[in-house]
Amino acid sequence: MNIYDLFIKPYESYSSFQIFLESFATVFGILSVYFSIKKNIWVYPTGIISTLIYVYILFNFGLLGDCMINVYYTVMSVYGWILWAKNSEDHIHVEVTWASRKEWVYGSLLFVLSLLLVTVIYYYKPYIDNQFSMEGTNLGLYHLDWGNKLDIITTSIFLVGMWFMAKRRIENWIFWIIGDFICMPMMIYKGLGITSVQYLVFTIMAILGYLNWKKSFKEKKVQ
Repeated sequence: MNIYDLFIKPYESYSSFQIFLESFATVFGILSVYFSIKKNIWVYPTGIISTLIYVYILFNFGLLGDCMINVYYTVMSVYGWILWAKNSEDHIHVEVTWASRKEWVYGSLLFVLSLLLVTVIYYYKPYIDNQFSMEGTNLGLYHLDWGNKLDIITTSIFLVGMWFMAKRRIENWIFWIIGDFICMPMMIYKGLGITSVQYLVFTIMAILGYLNWKKSFKEKKVQ
């Protein structure tokens, strides 16, 4: 399979509006990660724009897990925006720290609960796809392809990452790196080539974000 088949051919059946929406959401998604690296509160308004668009896109592509996580992102962005504003001296930038053992326990619980919740949603996906009618519907996980299975895992990874980010914990970048890397082949498989490139950029930026936050913490500790 060549580059044309991976990144161009899937878009032949898309409308100009669909391509524009995905591109627009990608730009704001990258801006959001950039502001996050800089510990700048603008991570949240730019992120909200991107996630709301992706809620629409991912629902139409049947990626219910990722669709849900973007709804969650939107809610958590409002929550994180409030927390960052309260903990910022200049109302723009914040200080960061490592997570406590207790927070890791909460993060682990969030991961397990998310796995269970998204699995249940995929179990009822035939019912959802049938316009919420049980007529002729067979519930189960028989319809899952490997993209859907990865979606369940990445949804749980990103959920924990978003929670750690709202708490301003350095470990949030570890979850973004892992999740973004997994999402690259998943989005190509689903015909979202532009988004797969976005996740490649996200992976690189997440590594830079981890190094930058870690350095910032060390410098603050020395002062």
